[in-house]
Amino acid sequence: MDSLGTAGIVSLVLLALLVLLAVLSIRTIDQAHVGVVTMFGKYRRVLSPGLNFVIPLLEQIHSKVPVQNQTAQLQFAAITRDQANVHFTATIIFTVSDHQAETIQRVAFAFVDSRAFSTALTSAVEASVREFVATNLQAEVLGLRGTIVAHAKDSLDEQLASWGYTLIDLTVNDIAFDAEVMQSMSRVVAAKNAQTAAEFEGQALLIRRTKEAEAEGAAIKIAAENEAEAARLRGEGLASFRRALAAGFAEAADELAAQGVDPGVLSFQMWTETLRDVAKDGVGNVVFFDGSTDGYEQVMRRMQGLTALDALDPELVAKARERVAQRQARYKKTPVARPNPDVTAAVPVGTPAYPAGQPTPGAISEDGRWRWNGSEWEPLA
Repeated sequence: MDSLGTAGIVSLVLLALLVLLAVLSIRTIDQAHVGVVTMFGKYRRVLSPGLNFVIPLLEQIHSKVPVQNQTAQLQFAAITRDQANVHFTATIIFTVSDHQAETIQRVAFAFVDSRAFSTALTSAVEASVREFVATNLQAEVLGLRGTIVAHAKDSLDEQLASWGYTLIDLTVNDIAFDAEVMQSMSRVVAAKNAQTAAEFEGQALLIRRTKEAEAEGAAIKIAAENEAEAARLRGEGLASFRRALAAGFAEAADELAAQGVDPGVLSFQMWTETLRDVAKDGVGNVVFFDGSTDGYEQVMRRMQGLTALDALDPELVAKARERVAQRQARYKKTPVARPNPDVTAAVPVGTPAYPAGQPTPGAISEDGRWRWNGSEWEPLA
């Protein structure tokens, strides 16, 4: 009876041990993580997400490595070539390169803990940025944000790959200088803006003055051209008037000479008309002329000499008469007969009386009622 009780107890103990070992062998790995298993402190294998089994008391889960994207915000400072402190705030996004056992092993054992990894990551980014910023001036740093990020990515890619990670993105969120530097930069920017505004204002003033000068020059040119044209027209009008006046004097002189009268009588007439006009229209003017008996007698003798036929050269008279006859022949106009409208309407077109032969355009029929337009006869209106 005692032996049976002892065997039962042993069986229960063994069963309990088996249940305990089964419980100790069950491990769960969260989604987006992988488990790193070690045996006696040495890497053994990788556990996938979900339910897994390990050898109790022999295998241990060293760590659970996240395989989703991870972010870290970094803050560090750098010094420019002209000894200005620049403060950076950056955000880095990275992830495990792949789920291969070798990569997971590098990630799990590259650093002692996550704090050491964060320190190494910050140092790598800071060293890359400092290397680039040290070769540039403070005034150039703000405009080189993209170049700084590209330089940091190039050097960080290789570093992260050696740790089993892949860089997804690196963003420089803020670039700031010391307060004194920021104030001086603000003054420099304000001065440059004022200089640029002054340059633009000067250019605008120059353009406006230039356009005004061009407009004024164009107006002066147009006015001068108009004045010149007006003067030319006035000169042409005056010249035409003088030519007409001369022609009138010449005709009058020829007419007088043809009648045996000295053309000098025109000068006497103009002189008397001038005296009359001055006396008539003058205001406050005094005109003196000889009004004595001897003066009148001299004027009468001169008038009789101008109108004496025998005083003129016969050849001059003959030439004057010839010019008068030529002028009369040139100015003589032959009247054109106009037909009666009633007669014109009664006679059909195309049947005028005209000498034999083809008439020329514009020719007038013998009865004076038709004109040849080049193709047919048409009645004169």
